[in-house]
Amino acid sequence: MMMMAASGAPGDGGMDARLDAFFQRYLEARFQQEPLWATRLGDHRFDALLEDLSPAARARWVELDRRTLEALPREVEYQRLSRDRQIDFEILRQELTQAIWQAENLRPFEEDPRVYNRYLSDSVFLLLAQSTLPRETNVAHCLARMRQMPKVVAAARANLSNPPRPLVETAIRQNRGAIAFYEGGLFELAGKTRQLAALKAAAREVAACLKDYQQFLEQELLPRAGGEWRLGKEKFSRKFELEMDAGVTADQVLEEAEAEFGRVEREMYVIARQLWSRLFPGKVLPPDDAAGRRATVQWVLGRIAEDHSTPKTLVSDVRKTAARIKRFIRQADILRLPEPDACRIIEMPEFQRGNSTAYMNSPPPLDPKAAGYYAVSPPPRDWDAARVKSFFEEYNRQMLQILTIHEAYPGHYVQFEYSNRKPSPIRRVLASGPFVEGWAVYTEQMMLDQGYGDGSLELRLTQLKFYLRAVANAILDHKMHCAGMTDDEALRFLTEQACQAEGEARLKVIRAKQSSVQLSTYFVGRMAHYRLRQSLQREMGEAFDLGRYHEAVLAHGPVPLKYLPELVRARLQEPR
Repeated sequence: MMMMAASGAPGDGGMDARLDAFFQRYLEARFQQEPLWATRLGDHRFDALLEDLSPAARARWVELDRRTLEALPREVEYQRLSRDRQIDFEILRQELTQAIWQAENLRPFEEDPRVYNRYLSDSVFLLLAQSTLPRETNVAHCLARMRQMPKVVAAARANLSNPPRPLVETAIRQNRGAIAFYEGGLFELAGKTRQLAALKAAAREVAACLKDYQQFLEQELLPRAGGEWRLGKEKFSRKFELEMDAGVTADQVLEEAEAEFGRVEREMYVIARQLWSRLFPGKVLPPDDAAGRRATVQWVLGRIAEDHSTPKTLVSDVRKTAARIKRFIRQADILRLPEPDACRIIEMPEFQRGNSTAYMNSPPPLDPKAAGYYAVSPPPRDWDAARVKSFFEEYNRQMLQILTIHEAYPGHYVQFEYSNRKPSPIRRVLASGPFVEGWAVYTEQMMLDQGYGDGSLELRLTQLKFYLRAVANAILDHKMHCAGMTDDEALRFLTEQACQAEGEARLKVIRAKQSSVQLSTYFVGRMAHYRLRQSLQREMGEAFDLGRYHEAVLAHGPVPLKYLPELVRARLQEPR
């Protein structure tokens, strides 16, 4: 009874409702300022509009957050909320604090041309790929947004000043993909529509506008792109604290990640040594010293990597892998999978390719009946044969299984389906990144521990390699932004120690420059999920039920990790 009271103690139901109403008013005001954010969340009332991206308009975004943060404790009495809603109150307060800090300390609209790609391509793509409105309505909204593209380009030209070069280089690649989308991919998504002629005419104008913008990016912006991408220790530490909201500091995480990196390296060597004689019959095992152990692991991983997909088979291979994983989850009672399954596996659109191989775009929280899609990216069309080969060796058949566990089953897709069942709009809309990424990383090892893969050492070594990447992410994130790690040092660390192919390592270095703190979410979140599982399993002994535990973890939505022990313990007191 005490555990239930700690998490779900009744408060003033009227005050709980007042918090909901307060948040809804904030969303309404923000949606009017940022229509694309509304679309992303599944509110389609603003689908024909795009943001005003002028400095004055963006200043009003920040002012809204300030006013909302100041009004929150006046309009909602924290002590009169139920415990569950007190957590929502704290989540909203933290989100507003973080948004204001970022607006005051970071300048993405002046320094990151990639942000404009959201408006130039995602704003149309999402309407056709995910909206549940009728097709003709979505096409009409696309046409309305496409007419506003010149204003977005004009804002980019006016706002961008001295961006870091890596950000401009990525924006150039992505804009090429956007041009290709308006010249072809758009019509495949739109399908048969009475508005096809109008869509083609509008797309020609957008493509011409983007080609002109491409010249600006390549010939004007890139030559003067000398901005600093390193965040620096002070800003990194504060951003880390705000985004993680997990009760740990950036320095503590770095220390823990370096220790964990060594542990995983040792475990990988033990498995590689067991595989050696089968994969290299008659060949002598390298010496058991630091260089020899790394060589053993690299050789074995290299042999495993030879079994891989091709550009033509990649998506179909992932679909077959997903079906096999789902069968195991049901048989082993890992958790109850969402029914019906709304996840589609698609080829990643060209304009979204750049730094990631796959991503999960789950049904949006305000339109949970929409389709979700697990997007898999073949190599970009402009890569040479050697780079393509490296890509597929990195994402071989073993790795595709781990990737699909992470992105879809029982990782991101399943987690967000559970989240969308949560009645609290605050938790559905303001998801915790460390919870989300940490859950996905946690599931990789858990699935193999429960028997997925039938004890395959090749699969286990690949899983450890993928996990080592999450640990390396945290180290790379901190050292590149706080300790002056150079590109060459980062590449050596990733290729020689973290077992990454050169192509993958180069993309990760680019990503580290462009996404401070985000790369640490995987490790921070995984460690929190792993520790909670171990703690509760030890406490409950024979009464511990894994499927029930997993459902208890997901039942509360993607909350900041510091709340998870309290909430899971309370949920485990209730029937499954």
